[in-house]
Amino acid sequence: MKNPAIDRVMVTGGAGYVGSMLVPALLDAGYAVTVLDLYLYGGEPLAAVRDNPRLTEVKGDMRDPEIVRQALDGADAVIHLACISNDPSFELDPGLGKSINYDCFRPLVRASKAAGVKRFIYASSSSVYGIKEVADVTEDLPLEPLTDYSKFKALCETELLEEREPGFVTLIIRPATVCGYSPRLRLDLTVNILTNHAVNNGTIRVFGGGQLRPNINILDMVDVYLTSLAAPDEQIDGKTFNAGYENHSVMEIAEMVRDEAGGAVGIVVEPTNDNRSYHISSERIARELGFRPKRTIREAVRSLIDAFRAGKIPDSMTDERYFNIKLMQKVHLT
Repeated sequence: MKNPAIDRVMVTGGAGYVGSMLVPALLDAGYAVTVLDLYLYGGEPLAAVRDNPRLTEVKGDMRDPEIVRQALDGADAVIHLACISNDPSFELDPGLGKSINYDCFRPLVRASKAAGVKRFIYASSSSVYGIKEVADVTEDLPLEPLTDYSKFKALCETELLEEREPGFVTLIIRPATVCGYSPRLRLDLTVNILTNHAVNNGTIRVFGGGQLRPNINILDMVDVYLTSLAAPDEQIDGKTFNAGYENHSVMEIAEMVRDEAGGAVGIVVEPTNDNRSYHISSERIARELGFRPKRTIREAVRSLIDAFRAGKIPDSMTDERYFNIKLMQKVHLT
């Protein structure tokens, strides 16, 4: 359902893993969309909708104020997805990560307000909680980020709330780890890694196995943003929502992948020093927005297996475009 008060949505990172699934869904819902992206992974992820007259693409760096102003032209809402994603990619060049993930955040928010944007939705991360011993990690628990990546996610949340004012509605989403097929595929995420190895190596390596990992099917992640756009202001303004589906152990995910892949897929368990467990509760978004995931993690695994078998993911073990850190090492972004 389209929000009648919102016509154009500006999506930062709209050619990325989630963005390349979200942008077509926004167009299908009736929104006009502007994508702001560096297109480090190429333009192919949006090829299927490139001829849509309601799509505008701006290739550029969100650290450039003029590019940002151009991308915000006519926008009623912003969905801010763009960042240097995951800890290893961030740690490759901490200064670069800070400049993209944090330093330009408040300028983007203020430029959005100046452009007349009414609603700003920020994709934070469930990693901002750090490690919690409780079974259900709710939005009210203190943030204890363990890495610079998650620390800057948390700081951006604080800044967005500071910039909130009447007529400028803010929403923070803390997603679980996203999984499933996308035209701009990432194969450096738990479910996707295990599925790649099951299909193409015949063996899944599990380090530890008892650690819990919250996940969400990429199609449900898209629906979180669509639901957030459609909601009345008072339902989301100043709110923070976790967005996840199931808190599986890594071993449970591996067994799920093995079952879906079929054949003689083996699971090899290896010791690890990393026994961090993450588990989140997504009851608040269900209670306050009526959002409950409709697709399972198993269905995400199937979507990947189908794509592998259809030849949509060539060179999945070696092509750097599937692995953020490898691509970052190649392009030497400054």
